[in-house]
Amino acid sequence: MTAPRVLVTRHLPEGGLDPLIDAGYDITLPVPGETLSHDDVVALIPGHAGLVCDLTDLTDAAVIEAGAPTLRIVATVSVGFDKIDRVAAAAHDVAVTNTPGVLDETTADLAFLLILTAARRSSGAEADLRAGRWTGWAIDDHLGTDVHGATLGVVGFGRIGRAVARRAEGFGMTVLHSTRRPTGIAGYVDSLDELLERADIVSLHIPLTPETRGLIGAKQIARMKEGSVLINTARGPIVDEDALVDALESGHLFAAGLDVFDGEPALNPRLLTAPNLTILPHIGSATHATRRNMAQMSSASVVTVLQGGTPDNLVPPPL
Repeated sequence: MTAPRVLVTRHLPEGGLDPLIDAGYDITLPVPGETLSHDDVVALIPGHAGLVCDLTDLTDAAVIEAGAPTLRIVATVSVGFDKIDRVAAAAHDVAVTNTPGVLDETTADLAFLLILTAARRSSGAEADLRAGRWTGWAIDDHLGTDVHGATLGVVGFGRIGRAVARRAEGFGMTVLHSTRRPTGIAGYVDSLDELLERADIVSLHIPLTPETRGLIGAKQIARMKEGSVLINTARGPIVDEDALVDALESGHLFAAGLDVFDGEPALNPRLLTAPNLTILPHIGSATHATRRNMAQMSSASVVTVLQGGTPDNLVPPPL
């Protein structure tokens, strides 16, 4: 019996493909040092039963239709799945999986790093030191804002949002959260506007959907406290970046920290010159252990589906 074929769009961390290897599947990989483009995937996917991709890969109807009828699963090595055409997948009975859970604590660590870095202006202080602009200690130099005792507003209260909240409790912060539905948990606020008005620091932890695209725009930022801080480790298009820069330049916002961007890897040039802005290149889950675990989860979900099972990390089809 011929082993199922699985197409992998890029080389994954060591051990990431072990479940596929152990199952004896026929794995198609790009040449060393390269990744597969969208056109490459469309050309190669026919005859494959599984596709392992990541959040940078556009897995649209062209990919799904080119893989039909043999394609049975698309497994993305990411929590986000907004670049996968789930309508086309459902139409061709193709399962979609992501990697929830394994990156929660790592991403929460990074979110809290941004909270501390933005509030204490440490990126700017380090830049001054490295550039030779620091002339010695001064009582009014590089003044930040306190994190301990502040009010943190968490937008979205899934696994990552709750993990950030746990960290905040260790800093003696008051934690508020808003979600689409009441959580029954202390700190729930039933409107985003109220949360924005009450929080000293706002951290975003929601998926990118048509409803959340542009959720934090000029009107929402204007509702935030004068001198507050905005953190985004979710998805770039959730925030209107020009409105964010306007608020930083005017001083309405004290600082911001971003790990994600609209249109990444392209970067809005205004972000590079905005005051008190910490920017990181989408490294929320970037530890050796977490990225390996993500790859293994995706590989294992392919094995489960191709063996007739239903993985726990199955992404439901769109309504």
